[in-house]
Amino acid sequence: MATVLDERITLRYGAGGQAMRALIRDVLTDGLVRDEESGAIGLAAMDDGAALRIGNQWLVVTTDSHVIQPVFFPGGDIGRLAVSGAVNDLAVMGATDVLALTCAVIIEEGFARDDLVRIQRSIRRACDESGAAILTGDTKVMGKGELDGIVLNTTGIALTDRVVPDSGLRAGDVLIITGTIGDHGMAVMARRHGLALDAELESDVAPINSLIRAALDSAPGAVIAMKDPTRGGVASALHEMAEKSRVGIVVDEQAVPVAETVRAAAELLGIDPLHVANEGKALLGVRPEAVDAVLTALRAHRQGRDAMVIGRCVGERVGSVVLDTGFGRRLVTEPDGELLPRIC
Repeated sequence: MATVLDERITLRYGAGGQAMRALIRDVLTDGLVRDEESGAIGLAAMDDGAALRIGNQWLVVTTDSHVIQPVFFPGGDIGRLAVSGAVNDLAVMGATDVLALTCAVIIEEGFARDDLVRIQRSIRRACDESGAAILTGDTKVMGKGELDGIVLNTTGIALTDRVVPDSGLRAGDVLIITGTIGDHGMAVMARRHGLALDAELESDVAPINSLIRAALDSAPGAVIAMKDPTRGGVASALHEMAEKSRVGIVVDEQAVPVAETVRAAAELLGIDPLHVANEGKALLGVRPEAVDAVLTALRAHRQGRDAMVIGRCVGERVGSVVLDTGFGRRLVTEPDGELLPRIC
């Protein structure tokens, strides 16, 4: 069913689900989409980035703006988030060697200089981890009250021999998640709302391009679809992949890795971890004959030790995601509003 846009834009349109896709498709890209030449991936694909043919390679480009409250949270901050977001969007398009990043910084008047220095150092560390470098950028200062603290925008560019879209699944393919889900969203939620928990939650925010590179190298050509499950979580990402690939997806609930602290917090708040944002994980669609090789490569990497096969693609219920609980099956809903606004 098509999503009908409201007269006024609300926070649900930034959630990463159906409402946001409708806003992009029906308003923001209206009249901008062009017929793609030479198989290029552009606005029409609504993937994690764009890809243009340059000689015998592909130039992959992605851009993302980052807003989060609080700016500093367990496991990271807005600087680490901004670099990781751009690097990971490139990686899940198959471009794991980053040529360069741009970074635009918009600062509210009165923002603490020490906090800005702390964010800059975090950006530098994340760049070192990913092998990326900030090539150029921009700085603006807004008046007090015109902005809530700070906003970062990062654009990333990279070259790859082979683009991996989010729409390459077919019946029989297997879905792998590279680690536990819900860590980022629940950590930010707990800090923002001062939840009293027995153990502190920690965001998973990190650049994962070396992890993705290991998976791609383990079985060349066998990873045929990827997506990072950020806003809207795993549920939203799977819905996008299923809809674009024209397959159904069956998820094994018992196989989905969730840290006990995240599970406890989610149960306390009545939130499904499948709907919670991640910032250091990826969903991989893999040909069935290569699953063992890809899974072994992921688990050998420090960021992929909890990688699991969580589902399979089927020819029925095209565009749907079905959860197999072990006792029965139910449809997984796609979030239509943000569980926690301004989270990435």
